[in-house]
Amino acid sequence: MNISQMIEQLIGGMGVSIQIFVVTLVFSLPLGLMVSFGRMSKNPIVRNLTKGYISIMRGTPLMLQLMVVYFGPFFLFGIKIGNSYRLWAVFIGFVINYAAYFAEIYRSGIQSMPAGQYEAAQILGYSRSQTFFKIILPQVIKRILPSVTNEIITLVKDTSLAFTLSVMEMFTVAKALAAKGTMMPFVAAGIFYYVFNLVVAVIMEYIEKKMDYYR
Repeated sequence: MNISQMIEQLIGGMGVSIQIFVVTLVFSLPLGLMVSFGRMSKNPIVRNLTKGYISIMRGTPLMLQLMVVYFGPFFLFGIKIGNSYRLWAVFIGFVINYAAYFAEIYRSGIQSMPAGQYEAAQILGYSRSQTFFKIILPQVIKRILPSVTNEIITLVKDTSLAFTLSVMEMFTVAKALAAKGTMMPFVAAGIFYYVFNLVVAVIMEYIEKKMDYYR
């Protein structure tokens, strides 16, 4: 196999990795915010349920969670699962896992905000939702961006765990190509991952600079 064919196959696998990355971010970021509300709830049942969910997601390997999401419907409910469910299982597993991490990041940012800001907003006639979304959340985002960036960079690398369910993302493709007796697919995959992370870091740094007015 020549280099052009190898690169072409790796690019195909990279497309799947990007799908996993985008879907995970699009759904786990808002889900994480909702979970953080539950984690800070005054209702002990809601608070303890969300705390338990976060503890399980953070305390067990993502690889194991992917296997539970994929095989769970069959072993628990007898639902037949096909190959088409593999990628969906990866999406679900990644979203619920990363939502737990983002929830704790959100919670730390929200709880770090001075109580005086809530009181000032109340005096100015803002509702609770207006206070949060117009005053608190923009400042929280600014504060938590470095932590969120670290998680996003980790996500780029974690997409390789999709191989657990035989999803043909880039690392799986690289392993299959390397089995033919060459290390070049791994080298090329490493370069792809590095460039991907470099682009993510540059974008996040740009966003952080754009939010410098929140000081």
